[in-house]
Amino acid sequence: MCGRYTITVTLEELMLRYDIYYKYPARYSPKYNVAPGQQVMAIVHDGEKNKLGELRWGLVPEWAKDEKLGFQMLNARAETLADKPAFRKPFERKRCLIPADSFYDWKGTGKQKQPMRIMLRSKEIFSMAGLYDTWTSPDGTRISTCTVITTEANELMADIHERMPVILQREAEEVWLNRSITNTDILRPLLKPYPSDGMYAYPVSSRVGNVRNDDELCIEPLSLLL
Repeated sequence: MCGRYTITVTLEELMLRYDIYYKYPARYSPKYNVAPGQQVMAIVHDGEKNKLGELRWGLVPEWAKDEKLGFQMLNARAETLADKPAFRKPFERKRCLIPADSFYDWKGTGKQKQPMRIMLRSKEIFSMAGLYDTWTSPDGTRISTCTVITTEANELMADIHERMPVILQREAEEVWLNRSITNTDILRPLLKPYPSDGMYAYPVSSRVGNVRNDDELCIEPLSLLL
């Protein structure tokens, strides 16, 4: 699964990367340890332009009776999106990009698990494929939430974990956000493992396991912290 990631760039870099030219109204700060349940940055398309906003990580379907269901919907398996009631409609109509510049996963088993930071060799921002939905609480509060789509591991990730987030190729981002495309047969081929030769990984401190730790020490190579 994908359970932690980073987005450490400036707001200006983020907006430039996604061709967003309006003034972003909310506060933004780099994140070194984004965790489930938090508000995360996401990109959607409104039919005319890309829009940057916040979604809560953990998808709550619009038909859910309780928002706690979101804690079970942090990730969505690419292979079964069309089969799951929570993901079927969002897959057709409510797709988003979740910007990141790395993600974390844990290598090994038991108490010997080693957190690893995985990123592109270019160190550029990349887009994780996501789905979103909006749930209305009994008191009328609207909550917009998202999930990160995962796929089978590439050769690099297979040594760390059997799954990895879907990282879209740059040319696939526009297709993924295109609201006029509802044929999932067109979209499904986009949800494949990113080429392993374009990525690398290195060990980091176990402090990333604590959501309260959100600073540059989270991404320091372990060898530099010892």
